[in-house]
Amino acid sequence: MALLSIQTIKPGGITPAYSAASAGGDKVSLSAANTFLHVKNGSASSITVTVTTQNNSYKGLTVPDRTVTVAASGEQMIGPLDAQLHADINQQASIGYSAVTSVTVAAFRL
Repeated sequence: MALLSIQTIKPGGITPAYSAASAGGDKVSLSAANTFLHVKNGSASSITVTVTTQNNSYKGLTVPDRTVTVAASGEQMIGPLDAQLHADINQQASIGYSAVTSVTVAAFRL
């Protein structure tokens, strides 16, 4: 499980860097607001990205894990990730992938 580096989007723009999705999942810091994931799926089949909900109860309601389908040869922006729902005791969110072949991911903050 890799900790994704967060890239801060600046007014002048950035050149984003992507990492291969880890088979055991990845983590991203939620120590500041407005953190997003960008997942690119280069495979011929769709995948599911799961952001684990750590605090799954809100005002008596059960909050499920966040799941997002990324189409074959597609990409998805996911977020912003909510620290109140997704942060573990280390202020990190856990991200899982149904498959990782040809899948890349990057974390961004505004």
